[in-house]
Amino acid sequence: MRTLALPEEILLTIEKPARYIGGEVNSVMKDRSKIDLRFCMCFPDVYEIGMSHLGIQILYDMFNRWEDVWCERVYSPWIDADQVLREKKIPLFALESQDPIRDFDFLGITLQYEMCYTNVLQILDLSRIPFFSTERTWEHPIVIGGGPCVYNPEPIAPFFDLFYIGEGETMYRRLLDLYKEMRRMGADRTSFLREAGKLPGIYAPQFYTPHYHEDGTLSGFTAEDDSMPLTIRKELVTDVSSTYYPQKPVVPFIKCTQDRVVLEIQRGCIRGCRFCQAGQLYRPVRERSLSMLKEQAIQMIDSTGHEEISLSSLSSSDYSKLPELLQYLIEECAERKVNISLPSLRIDAFSLDVMSKIQDIKKSSLTFAPEAGTQRLRNVINKGLTKEVILNGAIEAFKGGWTRVKLYFMLGLPTETEADIRGIAELANEIAAAFFETVPKQQRREKIQIVVSTSFFIPKPFTPFQWAPMYPKETYIEKAYATRKAISEQLNQRSIKYNWHEADVSLIEGVLARGDRRVAGVLLNAYRRGCFFDAWSEYYHHEEWLAAFEECGLSIDFYTMRERKLDELFPWDFIDCGVTKQFLKQEWERAMAEEITPNCKQKCNACGAARYGCGICMEPKGGA
Repeated sequence: MRTLALPEEILLTIEKPARYIGGEVNSVMKDRSKIDLRFCMCFPDVYEIGMSHLGIQILYDMFNRWEDVWCERVYSPWIDADQVLREKKIPLFALESQDPIRDFDFLGITLQYEMCYTNVLQILDLSRIPFFSTERTWEHPIVIGGGPCVYNPEPIAPFFDLFYIGEGETMYRRLLDLYKEMRRMGADRTSFLREAGKLPGIYAPQFYTPHYHEDGTLSGFTAEDDSMPLTIRKELVTDVSSTYYPQKPVVPFIKCTQDRVVLEIQRGCIRGCRFCQAGQLYRPVRERSLSMLKEQAIQMIDSTGHEEISLSSLSSSDYSKLPELLQYLIEECAERKVNISLPSLRIDAFSLDVMSKIQDIKKSSLTFAPEAGTQRLRNVINKGLTKEVILNGAIEAFKGGWTRVKLYFMLGLPTETEADIRGIAELANEIAAAFFETVPKQQRREKIQIVVSTSFFIPKPFTPFQWAPMYPKETYIEKAYATRKAISEQLNQRSIKYNWHEADVSLIEGVLARGDRRVAGVLLNAYRRGCFFDAWSEYYHHEEWLAAFEECGLSIDFYTMRERKLDELFPWDFIDCGVTKQFLKQEWERAMAEEITPNCKQKCNACGAARYGCGICMEPKGGA
């Protein structure tokens, strides 16, 4: 019988106590006497967000299939529970066993977005683990980071012992076996980290030193000795149909952000949008087999009791077996009264046939992402959509019975003009007009609603736009106001609703995305000033961040406003993500020339990912 780390009298005083008690359906309990190693997976955000993350579900299932390992979970305690843990001096604990995190062998932290970085410090602080890797002993777990943000690990490097670069299914077994062997041999912690850093895809930051020019840019990056690799190459699953995937995902007691079965149908994206980091990091495109997906879907539906299944992909329309998969799921889901969710559909690939098949089960709003309001700017970002294709896709949706359309755009993209901003409003207006022209008045059961949302463009590492500058906060706000004004001038303005992102947060995210190791001092300073849950607007404190930068003597503008020179050494250049820097340079130059690059099915553009010898890189090109 488990003893809860938080007594009942405390649980009754905090919001959503189910966040902290564990014991959910399909969570794994093991006999401590029969395991060799304990691993705690952490998502540094609130439980409802972390429980919706597929990556942790995959690794949790993988680790717990191994008889010698017990994997548990921990998430960032919400504000009220955080306060209780500090006041009552209760160490942060894992959900399954309720044991303190400090007692584990490994603490694996998934880094999905930059604004969770201060929550990493919250996790370490509440767990009573020293912030800095160099201050830890064998009394503390090995802190290892993974996820898309580790493709520039430098802003948080001092807080981690190791980073896992790439997809987690390939190298963890070797890492854990190395740990067990070196502990058995009585090796010291530093020796283990050094040996771990020689494994493929593993980066041990304490053995590397960055060097800087007088102007603050990076001049070099050196290893402690010749035994440490100077390039860390990402790990990749070459056969995604024969790898780990959870058959019994953990089912939360409370409603989460994605309260459904998630079926990942492929990895990667053929499209090559120049702003999109995921589209570069997860190359090459690898599809899961139809037979594997059919089997997984039914197993997960039956083992969870979820009433919805979502097909997960960066671009679901590009999955080659989508019609066959949908036909199978429609029949099975109708029988089980399960809804089908199909996100990440491209408007140019939208099929009335697909819509009509899934609308019988569930009809919700449709989400399209033109990203830019004019054809010129869509060419710059390599979106590859024409206005005609967008309008035709919307018309298909209206014929299928949809009346609510969400449109996502970015403001502040490279080369953006006032005409591009106005184009957002004009495109939304034309989509609304298409509804009135397509659907006869007597058939309009609901009013048309076009929801336009804009975020501010943030350059990310390993994208063609990694050289691009950002704008001052005031300029971003002016761009948002200009968008709102342009919408208010449209004939169908009453059918259009406009939302925009906060400019303050975008600037800090921009620093954390392309920052170097010196930014770690700002992070720690901001955390000590009370900053965490920065991804939540109500808890974001911009003035404290500004004070942290000032106290550390670093300039936000240096990291955000500068246009990088093509030959500048970046803090992440020691990582090989599969896509070459030369390819990214070519794409940057093509963007400035407003030239489109064909997608991977049409033509191989020699990005570098073919070296992995799998997926679309091994397929004949043309005809897509």
